[in-house]
Formats: sequence, structure tokens, C-alpha cells
Amino acid sequence: MISIPQRLLGEALFRSAKNFPSKTALIIKDKEYSYQLLKDHAKKLAAYFIKAGIKKGEPIAIYLDNSWECIVSIYAATISGGVFLVINPQTKADKLNYILNDCEAKILITAQALKNQLTSGLKNTPHLKNVVMCGVNKARPAESVGQEIIPIPHLQFDSFHECISQKEEVIFPNIIPNDLAALIYTSGSTGFPKGVMMTHQSMVFTCWSLIEYLRLSEEDRIMLLLPLAFDYGLYQLLMSVTIGGTLIVEQSFIFTASIYKNIEKYRPTVFPGVPTVYAMMIASSKENNLSFDCIKKITSTAASLPADFHPYLKKIFPNALIFKMYGLTECKRVCYLEPELVDERPTSVGKAIPGTEVFLLSPDGDPVPAGAPGILHIRGPHVMLGYLNKKELSNEMLKDGKLPGEKILCSNDWFKTDEEGFLYFLGRNDDIIKSRGEKVSPIEIENVIYKINGIREVAVLGIPDQIMGEAIVVFATTDEDANLSEKEIQRECMQHLESFMIPQKVIFLPEMPKSTNGKIDKKELKKMQTDAAVKI
Repeated sequence: MISIPQRLLGEALFRSAKNFPSKTALIIKDKEYSYQLLKDHAKKLAAYFIKAGIKKGEPIAIYLDNSWECIVSIYAATISGGVFLVINPQTKADKLNYILNDCEAKILITAQALKNQLTSGLKNTPHLKNVVMCGVNKARPAESVGQEIIPIPHLQFDSFHECISQKEEVIFPNIIPNDLAALIYTSGSTGFPKGVMMTHQSMVFTCWSLIEYLRLSEEDRIMLLLPLAFDYGLYQLLMSVTIGGTLIVEQSFIFTASIYKNIEKYRPTVFPGVPTVYAMMIASSKENNLSFDCIKKITSTAASLPADFHPYLKKIFPNALIFKMYGLTECKRVCYLEPELVDERPTSVGKAIPGTEVFLLSPDGDPVPAGAPGILHIRGPHVMLGYLNKKELSNEMLKDGKLPGEKILCSNDWFKTDEEGFLYFLGRNDDIIKSRGEKVSPIEIENVIYKINGIREVAVLGIPDQIMGEAIVVFATTDEDANLSEKEIQRECMQHLESFMIPQKVIFLPEMPKSTNGKIDKKELKKMQTDAAVKI
């Protein structure tokens, strides 16, 4: 029998449900869900989306934690022809409101537990029509719960349970690979998040490229610790469903004892993490002598995985291959190092993922020789279409290729290669901070701190840190009569920002260094990193 190739993101679910209907697709809070159930619920929710008026290419926002409802919603959106975007549940009201309006989301799937942010976040969202509420008490209609959150007459509130209980009885749209599948919001240097536009074609290609080099199969059980709003977390789901594997879903890595218990209980074979997670495990292992022999592959991206971690990771995961990787949201993944070369090239991030090409150029656009620094450029089907509603920013990142209509992605990151073409990361070319695996906009933090009484000037920088990738440091000047402390500023940030955006250090200065045009000189501030007061 001829096997039909996968063209659309949702086709992977239909194929796995056909091949492994009763197999466990997901394990969430000790409950197991089959592929058949995932497909059935996704189709019913997709039918609700279509009945609610969603048209092909229209955004469906998912504001939930890692949960059954979130995963069903992702696949329902792809089946309905909608474009899904997952919003981290730590996102505060102002940013939630900005994202919903930026993409003109028509439907929002969320939870009653997030009502504190929803109350303000849903105000002045004229494009939003339907809100699907999860976690609603069956004795109370979703409409009454929704009106308690925000009494907006034009919003239709429905419960998730009711949506997946309906009959399908709709005509599903004709979707082609060129259609948009997802918007992945990532922090921008302007202080506002940017919606990275990804098609079905690019996401399907990326899935299979990752599956190939990670050597995944239907026998694999992947542990998900990362948020589905983070592309690294999202692709764990997409890959697992594509291969017909099992995904063990956790909320985060906060409760380490519970994670370790579930590793022993469910025996995952793949463990994706970021250097922060591995640093915590190494520290714990020094006291408790951790060892998980069921893990066959560990992966790391976001910040660079320090070479010093390698011997400790080999003790914690004695049977695991270590995959070091580098990527950016605008193309998901750029390169990886074959695990057999980790000891031979401990500081390299390898070569381009299968089916893609990378090269280094000078700022003037000229090729650079081996050993010389250059800006990394990426070519392949995994490159984004651009940023939603941000043509100028898109043009800065996407350059014309040699072929008509082709676009090459400029990473704005500095690399060098050796004589054999292996890549070595040197540093970032923009102000974006990459901390604990997340992209952080300094301006977003600065805007929050500027609202504090007594603050005069603020500059936020990323300081290289072995564990976090970059630690967030605030430099601030205050009014003469102000008596602000580091704790007060951190506390204010906690009220308005996600946890990964909270500064690790606040440095008070009498005056800010200034450039000749009167702007705060961040280059001069970076020179102060060597000062003892700035060390984390």
C-alpha cells in the first residue's frame, strides 16, 4: 500500500488515531488519554469553531496551561482551518489584551482560574466573539461565569465540556499546506510581542526534520516540562503525535520531587530541557545521587548548554544521548550537534538540521571565512512568512534569496565556523535577553519599573550566566528623596510580569552613562559587568 505523505499539521493526529486508536497519546496528572479520544474531541471542538463562524485563516487564541483542553484546542484549531496561538497563562492582562487585538482573535479558549487577568484583558477586544471556558462547574452555565469576569454583551461564553459534547455535522474547510497554521508570539525589541507566522507546510517540514535527527520512533515517550506557549514545548507535542508516541505532560519544573517520581513511574525515553532545568538537576544530584536509566535522549536549546554540565548529565542519564541545539522562533530550529560529537566538540552547536542550509555573512553581506565572526543566515522551508502586522520588522529579518521570491532568515546572532563547518555561537546582535529559555524584551521590564514612584531612569540588560543563559539586571537612578530597594522593584515586577522576566539584580547608580545623543549608553553599562556589584 502506498503511504500518503503528511501535508497538514492535523493529519498527523488522524494517522496516529487510525494506526494506534487505543494507545495512550497523553498522560496528564496521572490520567491517560488515547489517540482516538484526542481525535474525537478535537473534531467536535473544531465543529464548534466552524459553527461559531470561524473562517480559514482566522486566529483562535488558547490562554491555558499545559492541559488536555489546551492540546485538544490546538488540534481543533488546525482541523477547523483556524490559526492557533498559545498564550502563556503567566501572561498579564495588558499583554493578553495586546495579543488578542494584534491578531484580531475571534475565539478564545481559557479557564475560570485565570479570571483575574481576564477581567482587564478582555476589555476593548472588538474582534473577539466567543469565549470557551474550561474548569466551569457543570451546575453553572458558562455564560453566567463569563459575565462575572467581564460583562461584555457581544461575547458568547460557552463551556469546554459543552463544546466537545456537540455533534460534528459541519463541512470542514479545504486546507492546503500554504495556509497559516499557527502564530507563535515572541518578545520584540520594541517592548511588544511579535506574532511569528508559520504555515502548515513549514511546521510539518520542521517536525519531520527534528524527528529525523533526534531518531524518534513510535516507541518513544517524551516528557513535557516546558510550556506549550514556548515553541520548544509545542514541538514536543507535535513530534509525539506525529510519530504516534506518548507525551507525559507536566506543568513546569517547579515541583522537582513530583517530576522525579513521574520519571520513575512512567519511564519516559526522551527528556527535553533547558540549561536552567539541568542545573537544578545537577545540584539535586550532588545531594541525592539522581539516576534515570530509562531516558535514552536528552535535548537542550535556548541558552547554551555549558560543557561543564556534560559529565554530570552522563551520571544522571547514564543511557542517554545528549543533543545540543540552537534555534530561534522565526524558524524553530537552526542546528544540532550529533550526540556522538559532544565530547569532541563540547562548545559547538553543530550543523544545520536536515533539509536546511546555514551560512555566515558580514554586516555588509559578504561571506566570511572559517574562524571569522559572521551573522548567521538560515535557508529552508522552516523559515517563517514574517511577523504579523509588522512589515518593517519582517523586512529586517527576511532578506531576498538568490531564487525569485525566496526569503532568507537573518538571525542577527554572531557565530563562527571551524574548517569542517561546525557552528560556534558568539553572541546576540540585538537587545533581546534570552533567560531561562525565554526571550525577554528589556523595554517591557523598563516600562513596568518606570511606573514606580521615585524612579528617574532605567536600563535593563542581560548579563551572561552559566545557568540562565542571561541573567536580567536592572540599572536605575532615582529621585533624591526616593528610598527604593531592590526588593521593592522586584516585587513590582512580580505584579506585572511573568516569572521569567523578574530581574535577578537591581543596581542603583547616581547617574546613567549617556551617549553623545543623550541616550542611555548601554554599551557603557555592559562594561560595568566586571564590577563586583553587578555579579549575580
